[in-house]
Amino acid sequence: DAISRKRVVRPAAIADKRIGLLDISVERSDVFLDRLELLLSERGARVERFRKPSHTRPAPRSLIEEIVRRADMVVVALAG
Repeated sequence: DAISRKRVVRPAAIADKRIGLLDISVERSDVFLDRLELLLSERGARVERFRKPSHTRPAPRSLIEEIVRRADMVVVALAG
């Protein structure tokens, strides 16, 4: 079921924030995330990587719960 939520206010800085990078298992999305991880780390963020088992299905609830526990914010990568 879809749930409506208010958009979270973007933080002023990312230093010391835990940023999750979710690879949705599409070809080359890991290449994009590798570069993004480098850029975020240079700005003081602590990066955690996550990966969906398949790009054809939604992320398992257990993966979403893990991301929520371990990250302050998330970037979902889609590349093609």
